[in-house]
Amino acid sequence: MRHRILLLAASLLVAGCSGGGGGGGFTLGEDGIATVAKEDRDLAPDLSGRTLHGERLSVRSYRGEVVVLNVWGSWCAPCREEAVHFEKVHEDLKARGVRFVGINVGDPRAGHARAFEKEFGVTYPSLHDPSSRLMLRFEKGTLSPQTIPSTLVLDRDGRIAARSLAALGERSLRSMIEPVLAER
Repeated sequence: MRHRILLLAASLLVAGCSGGGGGGGFTLGEDGIATVAKEDRDLAPDLSGRTLHGERLSVRSYRGEVVVLNVWGSWCAPCREEAVHFEKVHEDLKARGVRFVGINVGDPRAGHARAFEKEFGVTYPSLHDPSSRLMLRFEKGTLSPQTIPSTLVLDRDGRIAARSLAALGERSLRSMIEPVLAER
């Protein structure tokens, strides 16, 4: 319980320091997940590059589907905790049109990140972003390069619908995705 209170306090502090929750009109819920009303959502920036396995990937190619973006690093203990939950939810929801994309930051060598994926059974692609340049494309207050892990949910139009600036368990991750998935 103390751990959850600390995570919530940290989320509130980050949201509070960014001027009302950051770009896009975020409203922080009691669960530490920030959401944006459908009419107030901002378009996510162009996120494209090479994956950890050297393939080209553009998140825009997933328009029409709900996209979960997870910013992580192989060196990050909370990322290790949430990895199995993300993979389980990815497997459960991919047939319903939910795509997961990781953004691997802080790992200068892709080999460390690929070892992480293997260890935790992560099968969805991750963009390799050792210098956090992709994160810096987001509007100020949306993501912070110092806050790892972070997770965003994009709606079918590529707009930012929800955000978490803390590690997520399976239940929290599902509660973040399901309302966006239910939208039509």
